[in-house]
Amino acid sequence: MLARVEQDGAFANRALAAALDRATALSPQDRGLATELVYGVLRRRVRLDRALDAVADRGLASLPVDVRTGLRLGAYQILFLDRIPTYAAVNDTVEAMKRAHGQRLAGLANALLRRIAERREPPLPDAAADPLGFLMLGCGFPDWLARLSVRELGAERATAVGAASCEPAPLSLRANRLACDSRAALEQALASERQDLTFRSSEVAPDALLVRGLDAPTRTEAFTKGVFTIEDVGAQVVAELCGARPGERILDACAGLGGKTAHLAALADNEATIDALDLSAAKLRQAEEQWTRLRVRGVTARAFDLTKDFPADTPPYTRVLLDAPCSGLGVLRRHPETLLRRTEADLALLAATGRRMLDVVAPVVAPGGLLVYAVCTFDRIEGETVLSAFLETHSDFQLEAPSSAGGSVPWARLSSEEKFVRLWPDRDDADAFFAARLRRRG
Repeated sequence: MLARVEQDGAFANRALAAALDRATALSPQDRGLATELVYGVLRRRVRLDRALDAVADRGLASLPVDVRTGLRLGAYQILFLDRIPTYAAVNDTVEAMKRAHGQRLAGLANALLRRIAERREPPLPDAAADPLGFLMLGCGFPDWLARLSVRELGAERATAVGAASCEPAPLSLRANRLACDSRAALEQALASERQDLTFRSSEVAPDALLVRGLDAPTRTEAFTKGVFTIEDVGAQVVAELCGARPGERILDACAGLGGKTAHLAALADNEATIDALDLSAAKLRQAEEQWTRLRVRGVTARAFDLTKDFPADTPPYTRVLLDAPCSGLGVLRRHPETLLRRTEADLALLAATGRRMLDVVAPVVAPGGLLVYAVCTFDRIEGETVLSAFLETHSDFQLEAPSSAGGSVPWARLSSEEKFVRLWPDRDDADAFFAARLRRRG
């Protein structure tokens, strides 16, 4: 799986899910370990390579990808998984290397991993004294991203985000109010099915339940019955920021797999008319399956290129949610391979796409209606800069305080100067999101 991510550009979550689906004989403990190893190596790759280079007589860059991957797996277990004995991590790696590449490389693996077990890894730069070094060597940020993060966020916030991006993301569930009274009822339902689960209610999303120890959540009876869906806390807050009421006509402009669409339907008690658009018809087909499970009604899905204008006769919408395509820097905990693939040039290109999509949806917002713009990233280029450029050319829209959304979300905690919503993984147990409410003048 790790070689596929590095060589073929595979997404770790999809590769892992497909592999685990095939490995039906794996115990829940081994499924959890496989997940930990894949994500752990991706999150700590820079630190692992730095530790291996420190004990190697010559650099490892010339070794085949799968050899380097095997060494990283062994080093990760030694340095970061205390529950696995060092001898077991070394022996398993050596035996795997011997089967795949022969005795010579197995001997190399044995020597390097034993040295790592003795010497550990070189000291990391101090976050306060050297934030750039900490972000690059401790968190795996490329140079451009480390500099941008410190410049835009300040050293303290940037290093906090970097450190959080290296940690596992909690499993975040949304209690589906169309099938479940509350997240307390969801907790009770899951506890009756599985043992040794730990639960924590989100402090910022009223329907979000954070769960530890729940292997294969989609195989639970509660999932099958539509009692919950898997949805990050940040995504839930964005849907709450948009809101929905019975009788409204609502547009989810980049619906993807339909998680926020289902949330909007639940907020309106299935009494709103919702159009869900996405460029990918395949994603929308998956979304429709999810909506059926979650008992969602009143949604129409349609493939649509949001860089093209709507037909002139499109009826206006009371609310429009635009969760725009972005760099995904806010979801590094879930997609650590993003650090290997994104470049600084991508940010400007994606910001231009977001700006174009705002221009496209603006005319279909009804006078007095609401437009919510959101991106799952922390950089200002795709957030504040896009929003400012839009407002300069659309005088009929104005920023509206997040607190206007109402509900039980603590908006004051999440907003900056009452203008934008910001969510952070270290503070909110959420993916990093930027979001804002825009009201069209009547």
